[in-house]
Order: sequence, then structure tokens, then C-alpha cells
Amino acid sequence: MVHLDEKLDKTGIEKAVLVGVWNRKNPEEKVRDYLDELTLLTETAGAQTMKIFMQKVEKLNSATLLGSGKLEEIKAYVDEEKIDLVVFDEDLSPSQVRNIDKILNVKVLDRSGIILHIFSERARTAQARAQVDLAQLQYMLPRLTGLWTHLSKQKGGIGLKGAGEKEIETDRRIIRDKISLLKKQLEKIDKQNATRRKDRAEMIRVSLVGYTNAGKSTLMNTLAKSDVFAEDKLFATLDTTVRKLVWENIPFLISDTVGFIRKLPHGLIECFKSTLDEARESDILLHVVDLSHPGFQDQIRTVNETLSELGANQKSTLVVFNKIDRLSPEELAEMKESYMKKENMPAVFVSAANRLNLEELREHLLEEVKQMYSVRYPFAAHQGWSQYKE
Repeated sequence: MVHLDEKLDKTGIEKAVLVGVWNRKNPEEKVRDYLDELTLLTETAGAQTMKIFMQKVEKLNSATLLGSGKLEEIKAYVDEEKIDLVVFDEDLSPSQVRNIDKILNVKVLDRSGIILHIFSERARTAQARAQVDLAQLQYMLPRLTGLWTHLSKQKGGIGLKGAGEKEIETDRRIIRDKISLLKKQLEKIDKQNATRRKDRAEMIRVSLVGYTNAGKSTLMNTLAKSDVFAEDKLFATLDTTVRKLVWENIPFLISDTVGFIRKLPHGLIECFKSTLDEARESDILLHVVDLSHPGFQDQIRTVNETLSELGANQKSTLVVFNKIDRLSPEELAEMKESYMKKENMPAVFVSAANRLNLEELREHLLEEVKQMYSVRYPFAAHQGWSQYKE
């Protein structure tokens, strides 16, 4: 099994194969869409996908996930093409990782593992780094067995826990100590962030949320004229960025948050809740959607489910369909008509990169901010917001 802190080979692009399983609950078409996303994740991590293997499995093999025949087929390809990495779209148990590793004799990662690797590469602030480290250690702890087959001899002596402690127990204790330390560190950072948010409590807060690579950071840069890092890759930014805007003498705060993704490791949701407090404590959510993505409706559901888990699903929400420049006028008209018929939520259709239809978004957002300020500070609204002018 590969250590999560092991860097992918930078001297050359690693070659990877992807593996997915489908059944009646997860039909083939849906799993192919998942594997397309896993391909992007693999590329973001720095590897090149050489081949995708799929197998119909009604009942997952508890030992190896796949049947022995399919694993032998994958091994033959791995050996012939000198593949460096095999990535499974399903989350693997520690025993499955060990068993598959013995058969394939190559680095094995599951979806959670590769997402954690990307997060470790992209984390910049102290909070994001601590959160990723915590998630990695929690992920690694049950998977230590098998990493120390060459150190299976018992050891003891003065200063050690006692005769008979194995090397793996020492590592487990070290990891648990690190987890405890990181949790304390994050508690301290959370208190500092809570204080900062309290200082900003008087202002209306707007948060950009959405699926990863939907264009949140690009939209943030366009609206706030800021320099938030934006890239056409998954999880281009992990750190929350907050900017103050003043439109028509009305001030408010706008923040960019980490993107969501299907099958996000539960540990990451848990440890990133503090980062997403900005969304949870916001007054207005701008749910940015990549309208050009064929699975955008599934992505909307994923974001809504994650927001519900975070307790932020009852916020005033404006859906912002982004990247309309990638659709023909006929496709866009059809999308608009279809959405308006099915949904009863306000929405605007824009292109953040090409600055298309941003004025309509601005009008919708400003009207929502005005309304909230009128309720919260009726005197300020009557005075024309002059006391809040920057």
C-alpha cells in the first residue's frame, strides 16, 4: 500500500489504470460518469490514465472487491505496460488494499486516497494543512497493518512500552498522538476564526458554494475584482477567501469555499466543517453550477446533500448556472425552459470567464442583500445605508 504522504513521481508522469464496478444499484452509465470524474482526479494528482477496467459485480467480494479473473486481467495489463498506479473508484477496506496489493504488486489507491493526496498538494493555509493532515492520519490508522511485514519481530527494553510491543503498535501510538495534537491545533484555529466571524457579524454575508471546478473562484474574481487562484482542475483552491464589496453604498462580504464532490471521504467532510462554517453562517448562498457538464443535475444533488449534512440547506439560495458560453443559443434556451418548468428557485445564467450576463446576477444579489439589510437594520435602510458606507 502507498503512504499518503508519498509524492507522485515528479521526474515523469506516472501511468495509472482505473477500476470501477457496476450493478443494479449503480448502473453502468452512472459508473462510467464516476470514472470520467476519477480520470480528472487522477490527472489532477499528476498521473495519466492508460486504461479503465469495469466489472459487473452484484455482490462485492469482501476480500478483493473484484473477482479473481478480473484481477488477473488487470495484473497482466499492469505488468505488460509497466503501470505505476491502480486507482479504484470504490473505497477499499484495509484488508482489501492488502489483498489487492499482494496480487497486483503495484501501488493501490482508492477514491478517498487520491482525493486526500490532491488535498495535501493543494492545502496552503495552516488550517487547511492541519485539516488535511488530520484526515490523512485518520485514513491511514486502520491501514497500517501490512506496512510493517519486514518489522514483525517483537521488541522491548528500558523506556519502551514493554516487552512484546510490535513496531506497528509504536506507529499507531505516534499517529494517535499526532491526531490528538492536530485536533487541539484545529480547535485553537476554530476559536480564532469564530472571533473573526463574530467581528463581521453585522454585515450580510454571501458564500459561493458548488461542485468542484464549477467556476466559483473565477466568479469570485470577477465580482470582487480579487486574485483568488483559479484553474481548470478539480479542487484548484481549498482555502476560504473573504472579500468586502460595496455596491450602491451597500457593503457586504462575499466568500469562496472549497468545492464539493461525489463520494467525498467522510473524514474530509468532518474535518472541513470548520472551513465550511463560512457557508453555514452566511446569509445568502450563491450555488454555482457548471451548466456545460453533462451530469450537472447530479452535481446539484451532491452539493445540496452536502449542504444538508452541514446544516446549511435552509439558506436563501440563488442558483448561478455558469459556463453558458460553452452552449449553443438553442441548448441554452432549452436548458432555461426546462429548469424554469421543474424548479421553483431563482436562477441566473452567466459566464464568469467571458463576463456574460453578470449584470443580471449583480441585480439579483444586490436586491437580496438590500432586503436582508432592511429586515435586520431598518433604520440604516431608511437612511440610505450612509452609516455603513466604506
